[in-house]
Amino acid sequence: MRAVYAQSFSPDDPLSGLVVGERPDPEVPDGWTTVTVRAASLNHHDLWSLRGVGLREEQLPMILGCDAAGTDEDGNEVVVHAVISDPAWSGDETLDPRRSLLSERHPGTFAERVAVPRANVLPKPASLSFEEAACLPTAWLTAYRMLFNRGGLKAGDTVLVQGAGGGVATALIVLARAGGLKVLATSRDEAKRAKALELGAHEVYESGARLPVKVDAVMETVGRATWSHSIRALRPGGTIVTSGATSGPKLDDAELTRIFFLQLSVVGSTMGTRADLASLVTMLDATGTRPLVDRVLPIEQARDGFAAMAEGDVFGKIVFTQ
Repeated sequence: MRAVYAQSFSPDDPLSGLVVGERPDPEVPDGWTTVTVRAASLNHHDLWSLRGVGLREEQLPMILGCDAAGTDEDGNEVVVHAVISDPAWSGDETLDPRRSLLSERHPGTFAERVAVPRANVLPKPASLSFEEAACLPTAWLTAYRMLFNRGGLKAGDTVLVQGAGGGVATALIVLARAGGLKVLATSRDEAKRAKALELGAHEVYESGARLPVKVDAVMETVGRATWSHSIRALRPGGTIVTSGATSGPKLDDAELTRIFFLQLSVVGSTMGTRADLASLVTMLDATGTRPLVDRVLPIEQARDGFAAMAEGDVFGKIVFTQ
């Protein structure tokens, strides 16, 4: 079958190990099923995989991709939940120490077919296209859990989204507005700030700019470059929810004095559960809110999508179709 896979690793030139070619059909363990992929979306996780993060040499070649929407073995339209739990685990799968994502231990979704546990297949509502549904299982699920599960935000609260433009940040803006929050957003790029306003942000600012108000929560995916600003933007007792560190995980100053003096909460958030994904899908179906798709490419042009993400030339999700 046609697939996009990592053939080798390169921290400095990740695309050098990217191949679009033929791979064997997926093996299907007991309790698993196959999904015929109609659309799959690109994540930073896929670029990190090409750099050798989360994969070992002996796992190569590895089909990339975490997210997918398609049809199950009975022809039903479905969305794939990307978090694979250990078979012995029960409860919140994001807390399973042996959990993985598709494309880490098991072949990913950038292929004509993907094998997944039966429990990881959810119905796709007719109101969502395959391209829209394929955006949900990683970036949009991460954003939903950050806001409404780990962040505990409710209508009327004020939230700051750092680094408007990326898949998670875009989802945070759209979902926060749909959930009745007042949304502030930052970006270094003027065009991205303008786009954030179009998406639903109430106010936008340059990265690091002094804000006119203190916010209830900050959604943080950037890391080192924005951390100090995020902490200083919070009201006393506020919460910072972090799910990534695209500018680097190491901090020059963790702002610990400010954190304890103002009784701030620092909350980690990783992906989401199957139940979170089901709630997200229901929310989009009920509200008419839709993921922002930056571009749709046939899977044969996957390299172009990877290159755009590597260069930061993205606002929303890049989707590959079969």
